[in-house]
Amino acid sequence: MSTPEPLETAPPQQAVRSPLSDGEWHRLHPLTPLLRGGLFLLVLAGILIANLRDRLIEWFVPGMSFGDIDVDVDYQGDPFEFLVSNNLLLVAGLVVLAILIVVIAVFYVSWRFHTFRITGDDVEVRSGVLFRTHRRAPLDRVQGVNLTRPMIARLLGAAKLEVVGAGLDSNVKLEYLSTTNAEAVRGDILRLASGRQLTGGRAPHGRADLFGTVSAGLTGLIEGEDRVEEPASVVHIPTGRLIASHLLSGSTIALILLLIAVVAGAIFGTPWVLFSIVPALIGFGAYWFRQITRSLRYSIAPTPSGVRITFGLFTTITETLPPGRVHAFEIRQPILWRRFGWWAIRVNRLSGRAATDTASIQFAEILPVGTRDDVERVLRLFLPDITADRWTELFAHGLLGPAADDPYTTTPKRAWWLRPLSWKRNGFQLAPSMLLLRSGVLRRALVLLPLARLQSIRVDQGPVDRLHDTANITGHTVLGQVSGTLGILDRSAAVALWHDTSAAVIEAASSDRSHRWSSNAPADSNAPADSGADAPVDADAPAGAEADVDAVEGGDFGHAFAPDLDLDPAPESDPGLESYPAPESDPDLDRDHGRDPGSEARP
Repeated sequence: MSTPEPLETAPPQQAVRSPLSDGEWHRLHPLTPLLRGGLFLLVLAGILIANLRDRLIEWFVPGMSFGDIDVDVDYQGDPFEFLVSNNLLLVAGLVVLAILIVVIAVFYVSWRFHTFRITGDDVEVRSGVLFRTHRRAPLDRVQGVNLTRPMIARLLGAAKLEVVGAGLDSNVKLEYLSTTNAEAVRGDILRLASGRQLTGGRAPHGRADLFGTVSAGLTGLIEGEDRVEEPASVVHIPTGRLIASHLLSGSTIALILLLIAVVAGAIFGTPWVLFSIVPALIGFGAYWFRQITRSLRYSIAPTPSGVRITFGLFTTITETLPPGRVHAFEIRQPILWRRFGWWAIRVNRLSGRAATDTASIQFAEILPVGTRDDVERVLRLFLPDITADRWTELFAHGLLGPAADDPYTTTPKRAWWLRPLSWKRNGFQLAPSMLLLRSGVLRRALVLLPLARLQSIRVDQGPVDRLHDTANITGHTVLGQVSGTLGILDRSAAVALWHDTSAAVIEAASSDRSHRWSSNAPADSNAPADSGADAPVDADAPAGAEADVDAVEGGDFGHAFAPDLDLDPAPESDPGLESYPAPESDPDLDRDHGRDPGSEARP
């Protein structure tokens, strides 16, 4: 008997660990229909309970009484009474049984037709019975892999994977897999995307006992332990600090102002206005509870596949951000946190969701609250070229500044009234590998834009800016919670920054090595064959990779500006700027944005 040849689409055996990553089509977890259709079953059960609540009380609590009071329950109009009086119980039972059979059959057929495969180039998912859907996520465009374990799924030992693509609504979901398989597949996808090789054995593939799985899941839910092995976190957030950080926020100030307004209305108006505060208190309480439980059990650690972030008490989410997939950072400090020295970090990244999506906002936070040392540890995971001396300067001038010998170019004094509180702090600095934007006094913020990820930079000038000879700059990245805009700067300084950043971006993009971040890394021969988790690595060690300029999202480095700024043309001796020809202006697009046709030019 001849040995069958491997599939052409199969990934290399030395790069995968899970038997599900063999290039063939596989089905999801057998409990997937139950986990995905659980909401429908809950709604159906709620309808039945609402219509039969009196009967259920009579059946399950037959001796219930209210002291000496005889309770005469009127069942007129009750659905069950109608069925009994018309001898339709058998018919109703058969109808319910038929509905259950149809629902189970639909769930089973849907599960049979929902398959996935992992090849050397893509992650593919096929679904649908009447209307077939085929989604594909190219591995070279994978921005990260999220592993989510909802509470019910954790009890059943299941988890869902979400492969984050490079476009809007481009994510590919595998819901659900067993927790062990999900972790192994997650590692395989990231390993294939990075080009890293593995010489260890494969993880075993088998079916776990359901009772033991549920028991272990319930124990982990109560004791805070999961079956998934997590690397040691470099940041530990005390629960008290996490709760206090949410209470010392803008929502708390809004609640206090609302209480003052309601009390004043009750004193000078009608006392009945006090009852209006009850829904507000319930809403704020639910909001705080949801935000706090989402941030509990936070951990962040380096792995060979990227930076792994885990958070969530009831629904645990584990996301892995590969190196170079973060396009912007913002370190911020609300005024109520200043006394405690707390900071938070959020990022812009391609999440496959709209910027207004609540899940996108949640994934943007990579450090909900932390000290100065915590901020340094997290930043150096993503930006390993930040040395200790560089961090000291970044913290002193960027976060706490302005200080003596301030390297930032700030708002000119002639335009102070446009930034009356922050004009001395509002400024920028072009560092060797990133553009720094500093702003805010009541709410300190420092935005870091890695030059290799910067898509374009724009200089614009409005009527008020022309009167004061100032301009605004905007560094364009992917859509997200971090804004790359900084206003009220000296016009000449903004123009100089535009020229300098143009050349620096092209140079940084041409030498970027973050696309196949582990293709030159040695094979992991020490990795255990049955472990799906990645071993921690040194956060300060940059990952080796081969240069690939195509990894930079948005290859057009054109930069828009207003013609009134009298910009000098780019030097002819600069080959980097000459390599990006200027696209012609679109008059229709200009009119849509409220500009005159031809009001912008590109180098």
